[in-house]
Amino acid sequence: MSDTSEMITLTIDGQPVTVAAGTTILEAARSVGIEVPVICYHEATTPNGLCRVCVVDVDGGRLLQPACIVPCRAGMVVETRNERVERSRRTILEMLNSAVNLAEAPAIQTLLDDYEAQPDRFPSAAKRDHALIDDNPFYVRDYSQCVLCWRCVQVCAEDAQYTYALTFDHRGFDTHVSTGFGVPLPDSSCVFCGQCVSVCPTGALKPKIEFGLEQGWTLEQIWENTRFLKKNRRKSG
Repeated sequence: MSDTSEMITLTIDGQPVTVAAGTTILEAARSVGIEVPVICYHEATTPNGLCRVCVVDVDGGRLLQPACIVPCRAGMVVETRNERVERSRRTILEMLNSAVNLAEAPAIQTLLDDYEAQPDRFPSAAKRDHALIDDNPFYVRDYSQCVLCWRCVQVCAEDAQYTYALTFDHRGFDTHVSTGFGVPLPDSSCVFCGQCVSVCPTGALKPKIEFGLEQGWTLEQIWENTRFLKKNRRKSG
């Protein structure tokens, strides 16, 4: 959180920028129209610096710094897109593309093009392969398209809903989003608010109606697959 009682000045891409102490590099860059790419970051969730796509060069230091969580410092010199930064982002995007189905992630596809990522750089890499989960009338889950950005877990927890229906299961490459103890969503604490779907940057979470239309379902089939809604309307009518 920024401290408006103190203002500091730093340099971003050769441009002097004055911001409140505590402002992150990402916020400072955006305040002067400099766009830093993000994947895990979302305005509605707490920044965690997970994806590392937002890394920038700070004072030519040994390690690149995640712009979404690092606060600005007076006199700091930041480069958001030098050769070193671009190489790092390109490699991260290529690794992500090698393991996850990004076909329905337009923002990430744009980054892949922007950074001239090679889609076949890691041809032997294993793909995350998860069966489609269709266990409720509201939305489907396809974790083969999940980039583990944490957004859905965060909005389900203290960042918004305080429901705590979603969490992570397994470790390492096999890490994936799940419900507590792997139970179906209707048996979890989920209240089907839809906030997890709204913050998902890929096709990992998708409304059932949208999914049905993509599958070529008729309106009758869509209605049947969301029959829980129909029953509830009858009860409340």
